[in-house]
Amino acid sequence: MTAPSIRAEGAGTPATSASAPLQLEWDARLRHEQVDDDAFSRDANADTLRLRLGLRANFGDGWSGLLEGAGVASAGERYNSGANGRTQYPAITDPHGGELNQAWLGWQEDAFGVTVGRQRLLLDNQRWVGNSGWRQYEQTYDALALQWQPLAALTVRYDWLDRVHRVAGLDALNPLARERKLNTHLLNLAWIQGVQQWVGYAYLHEDRDVASASSATYGLRWSGKAVRDGYGPGWTLEAARQVDYANNPLHFAHSYWLLEPAWTVQGITAKLGWEHLGGNGHHALQTPLATLHAFNGWDDQFNVTPAGGLEDRYASVGGNLGHSGLAGKLGWVVSYHDYHADRGGRYGSEWNASLSFPLAAGLSGLIKMADYRADGLGRDSAKLWLQLEWHGQQALTNAL
Repeated sequence: MTAPSIRAEGAGTPATSASAPLQLEWDARLRHEQVDDDAFSRDANADTLRLRLGLRANFGDGWSGLLEGAGVASAGERYNSGANGRTQYPAITDPHGGELNQAWLGWQEDAFGVTVGRQRLLLDNQRWVGNSGWRQYEQTYDALALQWQPLAALTVRYDWLDRVHRVAGLDALNPLARERKLNTHLLNLAWIQGVQQWVGYAYLHEDRDVASASSATYGLRWSGKAVRDGYGPGWTLEAARQVDYANNPLHFAHSYWLLEPAWTVQGITAKLGWEHLGGNGHHALQTPLATLHAFNGWDDQFNVTPAGGLEDRYASVGGNLGHSGLAGKLGWVVSYHDYHADRGGRYGSEWNASLSFPLAAGLSGLIKMADYRADGLGRDSAKLWLQLEWHGQQALTNAL
């Protein structure tokens, strides 16, 4: 277990070679996504290719920088991308186009670091702040990020966010889906003791474009993993309180908690979970900067918490298909969610499953599905993804 870093890199992002003054980095993702939603007479099918290309420079004396762009191409328009106006189809928020993804300058010494510019931010498990990396465009921030590590076990992090660039891209028909102006302060303190990590946080989020989205969230998270010789427990416990903040005209106070015990046997990990997002029937706890796809089921029924709140009780099991050879490289996960309102009745249930597999150096494949069955909220919906992703890096030796 490691402490949070000042500029946490997302899954699939190449590691930096400290000896290369300039290097090229890429991440290409080809994906087919299919959505069968009973609220629509037509199924959605999106075949998209994303290329993320960056130049990372190491200037010496602790200075570094990254300039990165992203482009998405699509074959056909049989889906609602949020930018194409095809509202007769279910939504798949992967519009074609191009954008600047990251552009930052940073400095790092032994105990202190600073990064300024457009950057990827991942805090803890991304429940409150993340990059929404599942979509072809990712969520990035115009931000100032500071990190101080006064002790080996203690990391203090502060981020100020001026703007968030959202996954719907520059051409989204709704301008609020493109980006939001912010004045957000994030304070995160992480303490590591053996196999345990304690994190305390205060997230003061002011949305200058949508005042009712502003909130202050204060919380504490305790997690750990004590697996020895393929056997042992893991756990996550978290509690938080969210209240209205800054320019928000509403008045509310909601509770959040997460209980997630786990047990690993010969590389297979089983989890039970209970996540609570409070609601009072008029307003509910929200996580507008989170990596939402990673929580409350992959069908994305709860990207906005219903006014009655959400109780997500779930079970999952996953690992590798074997211990060696090809089977040892195949990763699988199966999970089940049962959804209820904090105040009110049942919403529905959902099955998720995925199979991931390496194909070559830097190249991997993924098959993934979600099946939501409505029982009070929305309509039945099923999604299927087939994906190939290739990422890598290449030092440009004589460039500097």
